[in-house]
Amino acid sequence: MSYQVLARKWRPRFFAEMVGQEHVLRALINALNDQRLHHAYLFTGTRGVGKTTIARILAKCLNCEQGVSATPCGECSSCREIAEGRFVDLIEVDAASRTKVEDTRELLDNVQYAPTRGRYKVYLIDEVHMLSTHSFNALLKTLEEPPEHVKFLLATTDPQKLPITVLSRCLQFSLKNMTPEKIVSYLETVLKAEDIVYEEPALWQLGRAAQGSMRDALSLTDQAIAYGRGEVFEHQVNAMLGTIDRGRVFKLAEILATGQVAELLNQVSAMAEHGPDYDEVVQALMQLWHKVAVAQVAPSAIDNSEGDKVSILQLAQAMRPEDIQLFYQTALVGRKDLPLASDPRQGFEMILLRMLAFKPVNSAPLNLDLVGSLQAPGVIEPETAMVNQEAPQVAGDDDIAGADNSIEVNEEKKPLADLEVAPEPAIPEIEAPVLEHLVVENAVSEAPVQEAQVQEAPTNDVQPVEQVIESVIGQLPESLVESEHSAPITSSDAHRSVNNAGAADLLNNPLPVDVQEPSADAVLHMEEDIIPEKSFDFDWQQLSGLNWWQWVKHLPLAGMPMAIALNSALISRHENQLVMDVDPGQGALFNDAQRKRIEQVLCDVTGLPVQLLMHVQLPRGETPHQRRTRIMAERFAQAGHAIMEDEIVQNLVSEFEAHIIEGSIRPIGSAG
Repeated sequence: MSYQVLARKWRPRFFAEMVGQEHVLRALINALNDQRLHHAYLFTGTRGVGKTTIARILAKCLNCEQGVSATPCGECSSCREIAEGRFVDLIEVDAASRTKVEDTRELLDNVQYAPTRGRYKVYLIDEVHMLSTHSFNALLKTLEEPPEHVKFLLATTDPQKLPITVLSRCLQFSLKNMTPEKIVSYLETVLKAEDIVYEEPALWQLGRAAQGSMRDALSLTDQAIAYGRGEVFEHQVNAMLGTIDRGRVFKLAEILATGQVAELLNQVSAMAEHGPDYDEVVQALMQLWHKVAVAQVAPSAIDNSEGDKVSILQLAQAMRPEDIQLFYQTALVGRKDLPLASDPRQGFEMILLRMLAFKPVNSAPLNLDLVGSLQAPGVIEPETAMVNQEAPQVAGDDDIAGADNSIEVNEEKKPLADLEVAPEPAIPEIEAPVLEHLVVENAVSEAPVQEAQVQEAPTNDVQPVEQVIESVIGQLPESLVESEHSAPITSSDAHRSVNNAGAADLLNNPLPVDVQEPSADAVLHMEEDIIPEKSFDFDWQQLSGLNWWQWVKHLPLAGMPMAIALNSALISRHENQLVMDVDPGQGALFNDAQRKRIEQVLCDVTGLPVQLLMHVQLPRGETPHQRRTRIMAERFAQAGHAIMEDEIVQNLVSEFEAHIIEGSIRPIGSAG
């Protein structure tokens, strides 16, 4: 007996033998059992998903001698003839080869005649979208009002090419692509029945290569059996398909996670011996990073569609989320640049080396860049940050917290003239006549100003307040600007103090007018610039909801664990157990792995077996994030109010029609 290919030998004969397409089968089975039969059915979907198979089973259900039902007997002459393809009342038409209108008219001439053997005359038109426009027009009338003994079963892989008039006359069923799990499960059944030795990873390779088509999967399995002489092994299937070995991709991921550059290059060299498609390797890495990232957030969402669930979960536990996001983004951008590389292997190696070069080094205990997703506009700009880094050249002190040349706006509403700075080594006061002379000569007088004093004069008669302050400060002796002052600040001294505090820098680089509340990220950056890091005593007995914010500030956390800690409120402490509420806004980031990281850090700093219970719900107390945002918002408001009430500022506004740029006022000091 001649060999029959698997795709034909294992074609389902009944609805119960179908794999997948439950949404289509349910509708057809219910319609057959309830005798609610339509005159035209349209089955759409990609190749090899069961369109023609379902149509033939439906024809068998309609013409079974036992009666119309969803379970034909399969034994009567009608069922056997349909299965063998010789049933006279089942007219199968290949529309791809019969596209002319004459062929369609010849077909429709026999519609009026009653069936010869069966109960219904069934017209199965495959690839119906290939019919010409005239053929569709000839079919419309019959398709709309066919005789009671006629059923039309249409199948197509491209329903967009069908006229809307045809679609409206049919019941349309869209068949889905097969998932790799269903394909692998069916291949296991087939190979066991055929007594073929196989490896499960090889079946996963075939299932992915089939791209959702069961017929393609069976055809590839036939090819693999022939290639392996009756055996289906993974290395043979990889060689046959020319695909990338998934084991090598996982090995690359493990090496990237550990940062072993030499081993990484050796692995690329070993892979290059097989002549891989490096673009395909990058795609495989991206798919792997995506799965690992999903596994860290929702482990239950990972399926075993590629037979790698266990490896994915292990990799997710071993890697930091920040690294995974970086690796994915680097691969995504690097894939676009890969065609531009002079050598594909060279471009691939550079992508991998870029992943390691940009990998963040967790040297700081507090990684502020990853806390909070947005930075409040109008609070901190890159130019301002650069000025703050160069502050020693102006203020003469590296530690801004130690140099009290800046003004700290206290909780009381005081004008700038009444504010005092902390006692420091005294220096001679600036003589009032000198400052008065400078103010008059540079800000008030309408006489020509020397070029050495002002580089460019504005075209209007009134100078803005920021230019006035800048010119006055620029005229001061360098020794006075760089020295510290212990005496009460006078009207003229206030300008120098504001300059040392960073106000002049803000005026030189005006910030956008934005009165939005500062984000936690901006607040944290501001505080780190002001307050130097100090040693902290992690006294377990003193820990409470009131000082939890201090613990968070000094805990060696970074990334998502830090974000979760900042948005958590300590509710109670009982012996070695802590109960916390996590803000629901962080619910997407929170999982048991993040909880364990925070718990481990607490154990390390306290030396106690801390047990951490965290509940995602509206916090019953104030979180560190909420506290810092609230305090800084209050201090921003106090600083703005104090500036507006200051006599010097009021004089500048009234005499020179100056205006204060909203958002340029920045409080000095720490929010705690």
